[in-house]
Amino acid sequence: MFSVTGISKTYGAVQALDQVSLDLRAGEVVALVGDNGAGKSTLVKALSGAITPDTGAITVDGSRVRIATPRDAQALGVSTVYQDLALCENLDVVANLYLGSEHRRWSVLGHLRMERAARDLLTSLDVRIRDIRVPVAMLSGGQRQSVAIARALIGRPRLVILDEPTAALGVEQTAQVLDLIRRLRERGLAVLVISHNLADVRAVSDRVVVLRLGRNAGEFRTAATSQEAIVAAITGAITHEH
Repeated sequence: MFSVTGISKTYGAVQALDQVSLDLRAGEVVALVGDNGAGKSTLVKALSGAITPDTGAITVDGSRVRIATPRDAQALGVSTVYQDLALCENLDVVANLYLGSEHRRWSVLGHLRMERAARDLLTSLDVRIRDIRVPVAMLSGGQRQSVAIARALIGRPRLVILDEPTAALGVEQTAQVLDLIRRLRERGLAVLVISHNLADVRAVSDRVVVLRLGRNAGEFRTAATSQEAIVAAITGAITHEH
């Protein structure tokens, strides 16, 4: 569905990406892993329109596209949830979900409609928040991550990119977010998860793509691959699979 081919990007003397390729398909969770400086965030920025690659191509459904701005990415169905979540702490869940895409008329009817749509969306994702009219600042880390992911679905995207979605969460909240990622897959979305946590990666992904020093360093089917093999690709060590 989304295909990145031979993408390169340099910043001055630093080659952030060097001929990187990546395929993303509907109904599949792909984990993008690698050490700091491997090029993960640069690749995400290229897909989400924050930067324009120097060379290479991005195709959607086989047709070459140009993603020069975040608006271009949005129009193609790419929705990105960054690590800082970009939620407005003082606003409630409903307001955060519809920030920037509010129903045109700020009437009582508009508010009721947004609230109902928000409840329906959260229910469909099995996100449990007792009161969606409390400020987001009062929610747990897992609930906030869930709100940010739910907001990413408002524009009916085809690809959802999640940057370190479980980084700051405890065990129970991590389990909630991993369940939510599985539900995105069930909806037929393509999901790209950037994570340092290999246990989470193994729990939720179908494929693992490894970047090392700005290059492709391996691609694995998660179910058929040992953690050691993935770590070896990340670190550049050569191992022999037993």
